[in-house]
Amino acid sequence: MQKFLEILKKDFNVIEIEDEVSTNLEAAEFLRKYPKDTLIMGNVKESDMKVVSGICNTREKIARALNTDVAGITQKIMDATNNPQPINDYVDVRDCFGVSKSADLTEVPVLTYYQRDGGPYITSGVIIAKDPETGIRNASIHRMLLLGKDRLTARIVPRHLYTYHKRAEELDEPLELAIAIGMHPATLLATTTSVPINVDELEVANHFHQGKMKLINCETVDLKVPECEILLEGRMLPHERAEEGPFVDLTDTYDVVRQEPVIELDKMHYRHDSIYHAIMPAGFEHKLLQGLPQEPRIFNAVQNTVPTVKNVALTEGGCCWLHAAVSIQKQTQGDGKNVIMAALAAHPSLKHCVVVDEDVDIFDAEDIEYAIATRVKGDEDILIVPGARGSSLDPCAKPDGTTTKVGVDATKPLDKLEKFERVSFSD
Repeated sequence: MQKFLEILKKDFNVIEIEDEVSTNLEAAEFLRKYPKDTLIMGNVKESDMKVVSGICNTREKIARALNTDVAGITQKIMDATNNPQPINDYVDVRDCFGVSKSADLTEVPVLTYYQRDGGPYITSGVIIAKDPETGIRNASIHRMLLLGKDRLTARIVPRHLYTYHKRAEELDEPLELAIAIGMHPATLLATTTSVPINVDELEVANHFHQGKMKLINCETVDLKVPECEILLEGRMLPHERAEEGPFVDLTDTYDVVRQEPVIELDKMHYRHDSIYHAIMPAGFEHKLLQGLPQEPRIFNAVQNTVPTVKNVALTEGGCCWLHAAVSIQKQTQGDGKNVIMAALAAHPSLKHCVVVDEDVDIFDAEDIEYAIATRVKGDEDILIVPGARGSSLDPCAKPDGTTTKVGVDATKPLDKLEKFERVSFSD
């Protein structure tokens, strides 16, 4: 991560906070003040470690991490998920870290972000574990609430890690795991991708890194993990749960309190200059990391319907989850509505979808609004779907999870193209 941080210092705005800040709410105030900047806080009251945030809180920074431009991010993710690359380069944990000791999270500057939070939360931690039945590795990011110096509880949804834990519980065994904190943004992004349970997210990351990734052999668990700033080793306990929450989710609203699995830690490893990565809940880093990997799913579904799709964006204003903008090269009347239906089906959490022509920049909110203002006739171009299953994160959703979905066809009528020609874009 620190090598990429040097790149950010050269090409982006990096702000170094010299004031002493507390991990309890004070650090988060700076993160709210500078939502799209990279911040380094070097004078943390409760820890000798520095805190960094915002290493991937804009599409431009993520594009730099993937060696592409903003428009190319979706294709990069599709290429990596379709072509994971095995990793055969390993290093010993003792060669990577200067400090190896019993786990003590009081040494790590874990932040409390909001007044009503359940406590300090690790928000950039990636849990690495293996399927107890198949041995296939999974790497996925999860929020983790501190319960003590060597205990956490993690929010896990019914996906791969959830399945691994359930299988371990059925065997009445703990699930060995490692937690990596502070990774290169490309590696972090790979851990958020939606791949089948038999695909290793770290091999997706290796594609991002052109096959040059190294993995670290852990000391107390049989796992290999990505290069990182801080490494924790332990296990997820069977049949033990703890209250997790409250926690602010993507929509800047509080998620409910749940009973979630408990993690018990044995070892921790870090360098003397290690930096702790903090992701602001409901901030742009949180939204982009969760939303960008869903854009290929929408792209592929739309492409099956309208092959001339150009790009897809889950917009920041829509929390990178509830709103999508889709750019197409329109060929037949009705393409826009077909795209809407395909997009809503591909990403069930999607609430509103706007389809635009290729002369509209879907990464520019003003350009999308322009298309809606000049190319939409409300009684003909708006599709309303009541009673559809939506996102659990949507505050408007009913208790049964249903909501109303809306599609807006903001494409030009093919029989009146000259009327909608944008003069500023013409020769």
